Amino acid sequence: STMSLERCQSEWTEIEQEYQQTQETHKVYRQKLEELTNLQAICSSAISKQRKGLKDLKHSLHKCTKTCNEKETAVINDLKVQIKERQNVFFDMESYLPKKNGLYLNLVLGNVNVTLLSNQAKFAYKDEYEKFKLYMTIILMFGAVTCLFLFNYRTERNKSEIPVKML
Repeated sequence: STMSLERCQSEWTEIEQEYQQTQETHKVYRQKLEELTNLQAICSSAISKQRKGLKDLKHSLHKCTKTCNEKETAVINDLKVQIKERQNVFFDMESYLPKKNGLYLNLVLGNVNVTLLSNQAKFAYKDEYEKFKLYMTIILMFGAVTCLFLFNYRTERNKSEIPVKML
């Protein structure tokens, strides 16, 4: 009895130490998550600001094109290419940042953040989403065909029950 009580106390001490470590790990996790959320907001804001600046610059370059010589036109075209490349980089950056869900996803899931941080998770999600859409399409088509047959059956049955008036 004493031996087993000592063993239980020893196990409790070990579990208590692991618990303390788990609490510390969770605290660090929450801090990092908060940092990540703040960084996401900062990046999203900076990208939006950059996009607006590029849009304004592109508009200004378009106006300049009308009154420029050949050398200036070459510079403008070079800037336009660089702007296009920058927009592509921003698109890649935004794929790792949270964004608003589309209409369908909002209807199905509600306003839930489905930002996936790794490419592997993104591909797995897309694969599962495509399967879901396929299954839903099959179910809806089956339902539509069933309704069509039931409607036609009822219509045909009702036609045969209508009495013909004698003249």
